[in-house]
Amino acid sequence: MGIRVQDVCKRFGDFQALDRVSVEIESGSLVALLGPSGSGKSTLLRSIAGLETPDSGRISLMDEDATDRSVQDRNIGFVFQHYALFKHMTLRRNIGFGMELRKMPKARIKARTDELLDLVQLTGLGDRYPSQISGGQRQRVALARALAVEPKVLLLDEPFGALDARVRKDLRVWLRRLHDEVHVTTVFVTHDQEEAMEVSDNIVVMNKGKVEQIGTPAQIYDHPASAFVMSFIGPVNVMPTSSKIFQTSGFDSANPEMFLRPHDIEIALELVNNSVPARVARLIHLGWEIQVELELEDGQVMQAHLTRDRFDRLQLTEDQRVYVKPRDVKSFALDYAI
Repeated sequence: MGIRVQDVCKRFGDFQALDRVSVEIESGSLVALLGPSGSGKSTLLRSIAGLETPDSGRISLMDEDATDRSVQDRNIGFVFQHYALFKHMTLRRNIGFGMELRKMPKARIKARTDELLDLVQLTGLGDRYPSQISGGQRQRVALARALAVEPKVLLLDEPFGALDARVRKDLRVWLRRLHDEVHVTTVFVTHDQEEAMEVSDNIVVMNKGKVEQIGTPAQIYDHPASAFVMSFIGPVNVMPTSSKIFQTSGFDSANPEMFLRPHDIEIALELVNNSVPARVARLIHLGWEIQVELELEDGQVMQAHLTRDRFDRLQLTEDQRVYVKPRDVKSFALDYAI
């Protein structure tokens, strides 16, 4: 096992940052810690790194107890959101800094640095300074520096959070490809659901210092373990169980609310079995899909997502009368908050 966290607790004053957290991460996997601000994900990452000391519980790295080890003795590579590159050093010196501290032979440092510059697609830029490259390139240098000392575990704390949306998107693809080449056990913190779904092998969803669910992106999205998970991962309509759209379709629950994904709403131009009338209140064109805001006769408002092809066939217009029914509905006890 690459990383094993067992019943870890951490409190800061009156704030319970981690509450009996247990997580197992397989060697060579890429795992996302996902959750809103204050959920405990960064505290968990820093505890794995040794930057925070748990109040209780144990942390093992590569099947060896590391709970009481110093940061230096854990052989961890850590990448922060804000690069932390040395401005007065070239990219080559930045990448090789950790190897210099370990007094590795100069020839080995040069060979390893050249190898990493190529790996992070910065070949030929080694003599430049951080101010002479883009933010996305600086983050690649930070990753190369973390990999230079061949760590057992690579930890990334919101590594793309300071970058604009287009650069983040490109770097997500790059990080996945990089991981597939180096296969170092990697854990990264993010509050971006799309980022976690796109990059990771598994996702650890956290809320209020606890683990809500662990699973693959498909498992987390298709089979959420709680109302919080379903509300946090992807768009969702939360509506009263008493709404006519559920009663007519035969969906019932003892819980007061139902959860319905926008893509699980069928829209028809004529009355079909188990459908209810609705008004198209608004159409929002998102390029590859259309978001349809629907108002039911009981006053409930919900969002539906249509593919471009489906929208073109329906030819919907605002204020048009349509008929809707749910394909899939989930119900949970009301124990969540974001």
